[in-house]
Amino acid sequence: MNWILLIIAGLFEVAFAACLGKAKETTGNVAVLWYAGFLVCLTFSMILLVKVTKELPIGTAYAVWTGIGAVGSVLVGILVFKEPATFWRVFFLSTLILSLVGLKFVSK
Repeated sequence: MNWILLIIAGLFEVAFAACLGKAKETTGNVAVLWYAGFLVCLTFSMILLVKVTKELPIGTAYAVWTGIGAVGSVLVGILVFKEPATFWRVFFLSTLILSLVGLKFVSK
């Protein structure tokens, strides 16, 4: 169950990064709403991270949390914000994903 909560926490990290990106593209009240979304997602992400670190090793949990956030943010950047999907970006993204899966398998 803790691994599922950790994945959800990582997805909220992706969401708060996406909110920052959308807030940058807007102004006025719309930007304020995106910043509010950022704060809500940040709060849920942190609460879940704190909860899972009571059972999972902090080093593993934090690495997986930031890794999910990094991978997800790059994918959102490519798919939503039209950032380039170059060979090297995809290659290193793949190695990061493999590293996260490896951490899951070697953690108790």
